[in-house]
Amino acid sequence: MSQRTLSSAPVQPHLADTMTRRAALKRAALFLGVALTPSLIANVLQAAAVPGAKALFLSSAQLDLVTAIAERILPRTDTPGASDVGVPAFVDLMLGKYSTESERQVFTAGLDEVNAASLAAHAQSFVKVSAEQQDAILMRIAVASQKKDKTFFHQIKELTVVGYFTSEIVGRTVLHYDPVPGRFQGCVPISEVGNVLWTK
Repeated sequence: MSQRTLSSAPVQPHLADTMTRRAALKRAALFLGVALTPSLIANVLQAAAVPGAKALFLSSAQLDLVTAIAERILPRTDTPGASDVGVPAFVDLMLGKYSTESERQVFTAGLDEVNAASLAAHAQSFVKVSAEQQDAILMRIAVASQKKDKTFFHQIKELTVVGYFTSEIVGRTVLHYDPVPGRFQGCVPISEVGNVLWTK
């Protein structure tokens, strides 16, 4: 194969976009300590959810619980939180359309476990206790999930991270993705690019 073929063969736009999204997913997951399964990567490249979308699989109460948990995993700070970018709708879409029945059962049982832990510790449902109390409950569940495979905590963390970093809002406002970039300049003063770091 010639050098020209290797260096100048055109890349189909949709394939380039898929490769870019897949690479971004893996890097974000690695940064946040999430192991993505190949099937999830393949499915998420086809899926898209938006804030406020109607639930396909979860009940209203379950969706509220997912929203509260996702918001503790990626809370709103100076960047959008998980619920701001449609993560709960994404989780519901992935469960309802792309997950197996056994995966759904593990997930719904995990939601019940989270609520039961909150009721036992605070006599209130998870969505009604304080953020600090929610964090403590999730930490106990996370510790119990260590050295285990395919637990609820692995599912919710994985889906939250993937849903967040594949959302359009995060791409534009957090990662500062530019779909039509201009000329590359490798070394410029940060003041000339809006004082914004893409890794902020």
